[in-house]
Order: sequence, then C-alpha cells, then structure tokens
Amino acid sequence: MARAIPTDETLLNEIYRRYLRAFSDHSEDNKIRSNKIWMPVDIDSLAPKFHCDPDLIFGRLYYHFNGKYGSSTGDGDNVSFFNIRVGQDHHVVNFPLLASVLADLQDSRKRFVISSRLAALSLVISSISIILAIYL
Repeated sequence: MARAIPTDETLLNEIYRRYLRAFSDHSEDNKIRSNKIWMPVDIDSLAPKFHCDPDLIFGRLYYHFNGKYGSSTGDGDNVSFFNIRVGQDHHVVNFPLLASVLADLQDSRKRFVISSRLAALSLVISSISIILAIYL
C-alpha cells in the first residue's frame, strides 16, 4: 500500500527543521551560499523521508508552492517561493517566505484542532444532557 502524500505543512516543516541552522549561520562574514534568503534544498535527501520520487518533491515545490504561495508586488516584481537556480545554488527556497507560510499552516491546523475538540465536547455534553433528561 502506498504511503500518504505529505501535506504542505509536513513537507515545509521538514525543510524548515533541516535547514534552519544553515539559514541562520549565513552572514556577510560567513557566506555559505549565494544569497541569504535563498536556501538550497537537497530534494534527493528529502524524498526518502516521504517515501516518494524526488521529482514529486520538486514538482510540489516548483509548480504547486510557487503558484500557491508566490506573489507579485505592486511594483511588478515577482516573489517566488522556489527557484531552480539563484547564483551558484540550485533548487532553492525563499526561506523567510517558507517560515511565514509554515507558521500560517500551523496556526490554521491549531485553530481547526481546537474548534473540532470544542465541537466534540459540545456533542458529549449534549448527549449527556439528553440521557439525563430522558432517565431523570
């Protein structure tokens, strides 16, 4: 049986977890990559974590995330989520944008979980009230 496709949140969380330290270590004195905000991602090492082909991860980042989370500014500049190449680095994500998107996804999940639990609690209380009204 095939493993479930990772959610946006799961994939972005894994990238964030793996590359946060490298993102933070880059400075003017310690240039690790071509650009501070563009973090190279090793797609080939991500794929085994999710038991899928690296091309699926690439397609998700390049086609889906760019379309969903990329934007254009009022000046006509495009803000991409993922680029194939920036300077000497390839397969790079806009790390600050990734962190913002991940925070929004985590916040949305948290709100969903809280509201679902409150709804379940309300159902339990209503059921108990009905049972008490019938038998008392």
